[in-house]
Amino acid sequence: MPSPIGHALAGVAVAYAGAPRLDRRVTLTAATLAMLPDIDLVIPGRHRTVTHSIGAVIVVTIVAAAVTAKVTRRGGPRIVAVCAAAYASHLVLDWLGVDRTLPYGLQALWPFSGRFYISDWDIFGPTERIGLFTASAMLMNLKTVAGEVAILGPIALVLWLVRVKALARLPPKLSGGHHPAE
Repeated sequence: MPSPIGHALAGVAVAYAGAPRLDRRVTLTAATLAMLPDIDLVIPGRHRTVTHSIGAVIVVTIVAAAVTAKVTRRGGPRIVAVCAAAYASHLVLDWLGVDRTLPYGLQALWPFSGRFYISDWDIFGPTERIGLFTASAMLMNLKTVAGEVAILGPIALVLWLVRVKALARLPPKLSGGHHPAE
């Protein structure tokens, strides 16, 4: 399964692709939401269950809509969509990752199904959580992070460059009056 670094990069890419403007707060929120499903690691035997599901994505969407309605008047639906997509990106990356722990996969369709799903495409390498500071675990995790950065880093970079270039063409009033790299 992907590392927190890979999940955060996916969240950043989602923010760059969909946020109404380049905003550090939205980008940080998206990166955090993309890592959030792994909060279930603190509950023994519950990893890749409820927090790794469409049910959790629905809850995050509802909470994001409520928070966004209180915080902003503009761009609300897009920010909510970015939050939902950032959280859902975690599920997609895990589904595309190597899983060495039974049961393999994640309960992606909970509460509609308790079945575990995995793609077997193994695009993202495994991570080791036991013996974290042993040479073999650190090497495995380093390889996985390097692969994630090689795949997701260019995607995030290209999306950022496209946004910066597109925003640079807009007059300040249409771009929100902010520097494109904000």
